[in-house]
Amino acid sequence: MDRNTVTGIVLIFLIFLGFSLYNNHRMDKFFGAEKEYADSLYAAGNYDQARESYIRALNYKPKDQPTIQKVSELNKQLGLGAGQQQPDSALTSAGTTGTATAPQVAVPARVTDSTAFGVFSSRVHGPDEFYTIENDLMVMKIASRGGKPYSVMLKNYKMHDGRPVILFNGDSTVFGYKFFTVDNKPIRTDELYFTPVGYQGPMVVSGGPASLTMRLEASNGAYIDYVYTMQPDDYMIGFESVFNSLASVIPANTTSLALDWKMYIPQQEKGRQNEDMYTGLKYKVYQEDVVDLGGTRMQRQKKDMVTESLMKTDWIAYKDQFFSSVLIADDFFLNAAVSSTNADPTSRYLRFFESEIGVPYAHSDNSTVKMQFYFGPNSFTLMKKYDMQLEELVFLGRNIIRWINQFVIIPIFNLLDNFIVNYGLIILILTLIIKLVLFPLTHKSFISQAKMRVMKPMVDEIAKKFPKQEDAMKKQQATMDLYKKAGVSPMGGCLPMLLQMPILFAMFRFFPTSIELRQQSFLWAKDLSTYDSILNLPFTIPMYGDHVSLFTLLMTASTIITTRISNPSGGQEQMPGMKTMMYIMPVMFMFILNNFSSGLTYYYFLANVISIIQTQFSRRFVSEKEILKKIEENKKKPVKKSKWQQRLEAASKQSGRPLPKK
Repeated sequence: MDRNTVTGIVLIFLIFLGFSLYNNHRMDKFFGAEKEYADSLYAAGNYDQARESYIRALNYKPKDQPTIQKVSELNKQLGLGAGQQQPDSALTSAGTTGTATAPQVAVPARVTDSTAFGVFSSRVHGPDEFYTIENDLMVMKIASRGGKPYSVMLKNYKMHDGRPVILFNGDSTVFGYKFFTVDNKPIRTDELYFTPVGYQGPMVVSGGPASLTMRLEASNGAYIDYVYTMQPDDYMIGFESVFNSLASVIPANTTSLALDWKMYIPQQEKGRQNEDMYTGLKYKVYQEDVVDLGGTRMQRQKKDMVTESLMKTDWIAYKDQFFSSVLIADDFFLNAAVSSTNADPTSRYLRFFESEIGVPYAHSDNSTVKMQFYFGPNSFTLMKKYDMQLEELVFLGRNIIRWINQFVIIPIFNLLDNFIVNYGLIILILTLIIKLVLFPLTHKSFISQAKMRVMKPMVDEIAKKFPKQEDAMKKQQATMDLYKKAGVSPMGGCLPMLLQMPILFAMFRFFPTSIELRQQSFLWAKDLSTYDSILNLPFTIPMYGDHVSLFTLLMTASTIITTRISNPSGGQEQMPGMKTMMYIMPVMFMFILNNFSSGLTYYYFLANVISIIQTQFSRRFVSEKEILKKIEENKKKPVKKSKWQQRLEAASKQSGRPLPKK
């Protein structure tokens, strides 16, 4: 690396650092001014505007706890939540922010008019109680209000701070049917109180399936049952809705019911940026493929809220980086209107998902709608066993990238996982296997680069013969003729490298979505699924972040060394800008990957180290003198005509027309 390149890299770093310090100072200034203005509004008793001003202040200092507490206090004073439901206090108090920072999404308020629900009016009021059913993998609480899943805790997983993983929790979760009765009364089962049938206490499932039935009784003896059936050691839960003796309650022309399902998705991982990238709503189109709501991530980021209307679907999934809540139809859902709303970046929530689903309904005195829930990890191997295309929730790339991950990387990784406990060693062995398989291509690329180095003096001689700018075409033609006579392809080193690129991209997709790496430590990295930090910075550098990842630094240094020792000198003088770019690119990737999975940067570091060893091995067994001797022999041989040229000459002889001279 020459002096100009080093100077350029240092200047770029200093510019980023200077901008970060200036921006932080500017944000502190704006925060202080906004907070002072909010304080004055609060002192004057203008609580509505004060609350909005405090929230604006959080845009400049998102983690300022006094301001967050002030917003939470104002929420209580203003009575926010009477017509809007927020995530329950138990969940928000465990996080870093209060309820004020959760998404403000309108949810139907509780109805106090007892006559509004017709035959179900007696169930408008009731005790708020919870009923538990659990197996070895999860604990699910069912609420009396709505008879709905109130919370799901996964036993085998923890959050980054050691608390249990709770997929959702609180009154903010909506799940229930909406329909009209024959006397035109709007029914929302989510607002009514169910009672358990035969519940004797917490149900622990072992040895065989167990069911918990929640019943919503009407005054005429009709009822709606929600039947939750849990299997031992399974994340799939059966769910049946039984409509008994409701033929006289629901109009005869009703062929479908609307099912409301709304949920806040909490942040579970340390790296919010990485987790946010893989959080979204997906759905399986009936007899077709799995689709992302809003298209690509870049398209979704352009809007705070994305909505779509769907036709027939097999299932709808609310997912984050490593866990999903999926509602699965026994046959199919008739239609659905789905939406995703981005949460406030200062909150501990990522999204608010909503679905209004059309469920087939057969009008009779005894009608049953069968569905299933999946509450569990985004494990490709586990989800594939259900044969519902749930494994599509694990994003492994598209087309050839996904095929490489699905049919090569994952089987090898799972095989190693059966015998090795330490995931750092598994990544090491996986990297060795990949590099050994690719070594023939790497070696071929090295030989091509060696040929280019040997031929560089010959190319320089041609350049001396055609020094003028107007002779550029002659120089290029003479150079290509030289390569042709010598039997050397200028692109010979590029093709093997291009063939390795799909592997590189496949690993880029594999590591951040591998739940097996979640909270697995190796050396100084406490969690291979997120970034490793050896130093927390008191400020944030744009693109880079507020921490220093050692694996990212090692990856960058090893990439620069690899570039230095493996890149041929031939041709660099002809493209000096390209030479500089080859050293700037690793620095750019250092900024980009500093917040990514440490398992990924660890893999890239290992791949670079192995590449250095392979280069030294090839250099030891490849003699440039022998290559030069072979090139000189090739130059003396007549140039072999291509098949196209041979056919062209044959056609010319048959027609009696001579070929044009070059």
